[in-house]
Amino acid sequence: GLRVTVLLTSSLMVLGAGLRCVPVSDLEIRKKLIHGGHLLNGLAGPTVMNAAPFLSTTWFSPDERATATAIASLLSYLGSAASFLVGPLVVPSPNGTTHLLSQSNTQHIKDRIEAVLYAEFGMVSLIFSAALAYFPSRPPFPPSVAAASQRLSYRRSFCRLLSNFRFLMIALAYAIPLGVFSGWSGVLDLILTPIHVSQVDAGWIGFWSIVGGCVVGIAMARFADFIRGMLKFILLLLLSGATLASTWFTLTCLTTVTHLPLTTATLYTSCILLGIFLNSSVPIFFELFVETVYPVPEGISCGVVTFLSNVFMGVLLFFLTFYHTEFSWFNWCLPGSCLLSLLLILCFRESYDRLYLDVVVSV
Repeated sequence: GLRVTVLLTSSLMVLGAGLRCVPVSDLEIRKKLIHGGHLLNGLAGPTVMNAAPFLSTTWFSPDERATATAIASLLSYLGSAASFLVGPLVVPSPNGTTHLLSQSNTQHIKDRIEAVLYAEFGMVSLIFSAALAYFPSRPPFPPSVAAASQRLSYRRSFCRLLSNFRFLMIALAYAIPLGVFSGWSGVLDLILTPIHVSQVDAGWIGFWSIVGGCVVGIAMARFADFIRGMLKFILLLLLSGATLASTWFTLTCLTTVTHLPLTTATLYTSCILLGIFLNSSVPIFFELFVETVYPVPEGISCGVVTFLSNVFMGVLLFFLTFYHTEFSWFNWCLPGSCLLSLLLILCFRESYDRLYLDVVVSV
């Protein structure tokens, strides 16, 4: 049920954030505590990323599910958007200090980092307290036939997923571009530094791309609720836009070759459009996963694709540790992944098994 899972997740986040705040003078011990805190926070991540379709099915009717999935899945992205601002605005950049090695500047940066860590610990503690006080597992009555129906067991679910070729197609269509984009946006300030873009500007670019993706994603999900059976069409539009935007950004960064204008406006526009198109596709993908493999539980199907997305992100960041002096290859991974995803969606044959059950049984 949702209550037990959310309480476990938020408790891991509280413990992880608390470990990073332990005031230890020994740097080796401090480093181990910080890594341990990151590990606990990472263990809590799958619930935040995967629970949205299960939440919408459990609590909302068929004509509200896509919107509920979009809100539940994209609101967590606002935390990422805030992080793009909190880092540059609260913690000064070492590159911007005039006396990098002075004790006062170093201590000031450390104090600001610790202030961020304490603030994060306070926020997750508040969330845990709220969930502990009130977070029911399910409503008194199921809102739809699908919400009350029996689901497959874990073993049968995994067998069904691994043997379903159509699911593997859309799983790759989701995991490849979203994994590449997650890794790319995580080091956006490093990618933009060679073209003389500050970390503050990079933070604002990341912020507006995520906020725009949340707004457009909720709007697209609401459209999908009004006109059912259009999930594939919506994904084709979003991935086409992502392919064009990522190609524009990559060619703009190669200004010595393409001679395209490299301005703040073009960088902002291309990066923000890319974030809008890819981030807004997340809830649409989730709904299509659930419809395609029903009666596989929502948490399992979305958990598998999230795992694949993290694998692609991890592989990309692994190569970044070896090829970190030049980022043109990293930029080219973006349009390539978006184009591959677009081709996979074009070849995908959609079906709406869960929606069919709700409509037929209700009638």
